[in-house]
Amino acid sequence: MDSLTLTAILLGIVEGLTEFLPVSSTGHLILATELFGYDANQWAVFNIVIQLGAILAVVVLYWRTFWAVAMGLVRMETLSIRFVRNLLVAFMPAAVIGLALKDYIDILLGSPMVVAWALIVGGIAILVVEKLAKPGEYVGIGQLSLKASLGVGFVQCLAMVPGVSRSGATIMGALAMGIERRTAAEFSFFLAIPTMLGATTLELIDKREALASGATGVGWSEIAIGFVVAFLVAMAVIKMFVAYISKSGFSPFAWYRIAVGALAVWVLSSH
Repeated sequence: MDSLTLTAILLGIVEGLTEFLPVSSTGHLILATELFGYDANQWAVFNIVIQLGAILAVVVLYWRTFWAVAMGLVRMETLSIRFVRNLLVAFMPAAVIGLALKDYIDILLGSPMVVAWALIVGGIAILVVEKLAKPGEYVGIGQLSLKASLGVGFVQCLAMVPGVSRSGATIMGALAMGIERRTAAEFSFFLAIPTMLGATTLELIDKREALASGATGVGWSEIAIGFVVAFLVAMAVIKMFVAYISKSGFSPFAWYRIAVGALAVWVLSSH
């Protein structure tokens, strides 16, 4: 097995493990490339595209939900219409702000130290929200209000800073607004689909010439390997995560973030 293939497998595992946990998959991928000596620019497109493997895991695991919504739309059912409306409303802030700030976001993506400090600050934020938030009863995504959906959408924009965690920001934002844990997690899963599709599409368009020519050194075969690995690992992680948070809280993830962030600050400072 050559080094590119091995790296693709390792990064696929990291992506699948961290995409839906409130620990920042992008942050972990950036730190992995930095701490293990990978070329960050060489693997930048790979890191974005393999997130679709993790997103596909959501589609597969929740296909009954999506099928029910699709059939409900055909029948013009209120809950199905509101399900789609809430996802679109929550997606819009990231779409607009992400396009406006893309150049600045790309600069931040090249800074492992930003990731390290964001992990620490995000971990502290999770502990605070866990202590203060008083979530309500479990409800479906279609039962959430327009105001709550828009609020979650704006909070998701915090994840444009690498290391913040898209899932962490959306879940904690939802909890702070009184949304129950499982609802918050599922909303985060579903919102990841349009958000990551948009981010991946932009990245592919931006880097299409480099990918076509093979100039990055990481080709479609490595991307395919990372995609499949991320998909399989994410399938297992989502099931375990939903089961865990239905009974327990998010504090272990917060302490993990703080520990990893502090370790990364120390290692990066000593380089």
